[in-house]
Amino acid sequence: MFKDIIRMAHHPVSTIRKNHALEHATLQVLAEKGTPSGRLFGYSDMNGFWVVGNVGTQALSDASQEALQRLQSGERKLAIHPNCGTNIATSGLVAAFAAWIAMAGTRKGFRSWLERFPVVVTFVTMALMLSQPLGLRVQETMTTDANVGAMKIAQVMRYEGRALPVHRISTYTQPQLGS
Repeated sequence: MFKDIIRMAHHPVSTIRKNHALEHATLQVLAEKGTPSGRLFGYSDMNGFWVVGNVGTQALSDASQEALQRLQSGERKLAIHPNCGTNIATSGLVAAFAAWIAMAGTRKGFRSWLERFPVVVTFVTMALMLSQPLGLRVQETMTTDANVGAMKIAQVMRYEGRALPVHRISTYTQPQLGS
């Protein structure tokens, strides 16, 4: 019985990673069907994910169901999205570190900083170029999990915001006891 209780417990980070993967896959499916995903953005949490932007509720519901089925069939690449905030954050961190390294040893004063500025620009530019594949790798290994298992979509709800509509896609995974 204790093993069954352990199996039922869902680690919060793991659940968020799976929802993040489904969010990305849903945006990718929408893009395949002609909805520009650059005009949509999402946010994942333990209970599902949000999609902000102009998209029909039925189109989003259909895309999320298709995305879930495709992830469950092994299409892991759908979980990685080129416009993910993970890529932006990874690039920002790598660029900041490069700027810090480039400024190391610089004396105080504006003139000293200005003389070092071309080195900073070069380091940051190189860091941004190198960070792009790193951001995708961070998504793959840390912020998404394409192995969504027995996840199911509970509901898709639309909320009208002041500027843009917002959808809530609620998910759950039914624990399997006794295996």
